[in-house]
Amino acid sequence: MDCKFSKQERLHSKKLIKELFDKGSSFFLYPFKVIYFEPGELPNHQFLVSVSKKRFKKAVDRNYIKRRVKEAYRQNKFLLKEADTDNPRKLIALVYVSQDLMGFHDIESKVIRVLKKIPQIKSKKNA
Repeated sequence: MDCKFSKQERLHSKKLIKELFDKGSSFFLYPFKVIYFEPGELPNHQFLVSVSKKRFKKAVDRNYIKRRVKEAYRQNKFLLKEADTDNPRKLIALVYVSQDLMGFHDIESKVIRVLKKIPQIKSKKNA
């Protein structure tokens, strides 16, 4: 099992980010607003974390949250691969909307719920 979070898995292309936010579908699962999109041919799922500067003035707090979310994703990204049988690659953005700093275990449980819910939503739309 590959537990790395390589550069190919990070969403950093401005063109893809714009496409994700313009055309993507979204849902809310506290403390995240989740935006996802299937653009077509991608080598891997690509992932983005955003924390508002308006809610957390200190960069230390924003980075704290981003590191924990990325680590939770890295450890549990296999949930996306297991759930997708036809294996379409997705762009995924998690926007942290809470005003509270959460610990790793709380964040991890929420990220797991998000990763399990994304494939379920897609299968409901196709049914």
